[in-house]
Amino acid sequence: MSVVYRIALVLVIIGAINWGLIGFFRFDLVAYLFGGQTAVLSRWIYAFVGLAGLVSLPVLIMRFDEDEDHDHDHDHDRDHHSRIDRNPSYGMEFGDEADFTALKTTNVLKEEKKDSHSKNKNKNKNKNKK
Repeated sequence: MSVVYRIALVLVIIGAINWGLIGFFRFDLVAYLFGGQTAVLSRWIYAFVGLAGLVSLPVLIMRFDEDEDHDHDHDHDRDHHSRIDRNPSYGMEFGDEADFTALKTTNVLKEEKKDSHSKNKNKNKNKNKK
């Protein structure tokens, strides 16, 4: 998500909080802080919040895997063409089901971890004996 969208999101949140205060308590925080609804500074803030709402519209249709902040160095072994963690795929509903037979079960992974742990213990024992 780019800096522009982040700034727009902050402004939209400020606007939502202000509208919530108006709806629940009849209290306009922006007008209170900046000299009334007709004050120049208040009108500028209202205008920026409105523009931020318009700028935020593309976020509704933006794909989440197109994140600019996504760090590819940490998951170099992951398949970058799969969207399994970010966007669910509902393509299996009327099509072929995914084949999960090649995946290891939790019990197998636990056994492998135990085996590697015991091998490491044996190596450390052998090093200490020398």
